[in-house]
Amino acid sequence: MRARHWAEMGESTFVLGIWLLYWVHRLLGRWPFRLCLYPVVFVHWLSRPVVRDASLQYLTRVQAATGAIGHTPGRGDSLKHLVTFAETMLDKLLAVSGRYRFEQVNTEGREQFYEVVKQGKGGIIVTAHMGCLELCRAMAEKRGEVKLHILVHTRHAEQFNRLLKRLNPDSMFQLVEVTDMGPGTAVALEKYVAAGEFVVIAGDRVPVNASQTVDVEFLGHPAAFPVGPYVLASLFKCPLYLLGCIHENGGYTIHFECLAEKVELPRGKRVPALTEHARRYAGQVTALLKRSPFDWFNFFPFWDQANVSARNQE
Repeated sequence: MRARHWAEMGESTFVLGIWLLYWVHRLLGRWPFRLCLYPVVFVHWLSRPVVRDASLQYLTRVQAATGAIGHTPGRGDSLKHLVTFAETMLDKLLAVSGRYRFEQVNTEGREQFYEVVKQGKGGIIVTAHMGCLELCRAMAEKRGEVKLHILVHTRHAEQFNRLLKRLNPDSMFQLVEVTDMGPGTAVALEKYVAAGEFVVIAGDRVPVNASQTVDVEFLGHPAAFPVGPYVLASLFKCPLYLLGCIHENGGYTIHFECLAEKVELPRGKRVPALTEHARRYAGQVTALLKRSPFDWFNFFPFWDQANVSARNQE
């Protein structure tokens, strides 16, 4: 039996449970939410060995690479990892619905980023599945200065868009489902960037129909990373930014950083150039995880993506 691609794992009843707990929080507050949360998380953790094992593998590797956890991770740390994810899921829903307290959010590099925005320059933003990035989207929408087009590599974009509208009918959030980054898709995305808008794409999951990945070291082990963000930035001749989010100081820190003013992929040196951009991205993600190691939410065998992608292309 072949290993399953992460996108084939579908939606979990865990997310539905958090949706229900959102209403517990809405009606009763955070502490009643937490009292109801722990049984949901524990059942999910107990019944999903793939999630449990992937979490422990990641925690073991982030500890070995950074020492951020401070001890050899065990099952209790894996359970804490899922609790962090569940709390973050609530914050995502609160952010989209406009009910999160933004005074609990700190930013790094935001002013430099907004200076570029004011000049009418668009770009590519590469993110990771860490922290609560919906806070950044909500803040951008609140300020009205940045328009984001968020790409997702699953077929659930319409379902997510309906959920967002239920939470906040006035929200301008739109997830764009992209399973095949073909010429037509690239042309459509280029129009956004040319108009001074931003295309947001995750750099830590290999798309379903990925035609190319590069292997770079991540937390001490080789891992496959998609090249889509770097190829798009090269095609559009636009800047490439990193956007990350971590728990810190009782709230969140949103991190903006320019990874490259211009992405160049020289003929004959394309793969080494793509590899270098992915390497820098992985390094900056590692730096953020060193500050908050329980904030990375890829609950599948991340380091097996290269093998799965290769088999799917056979």
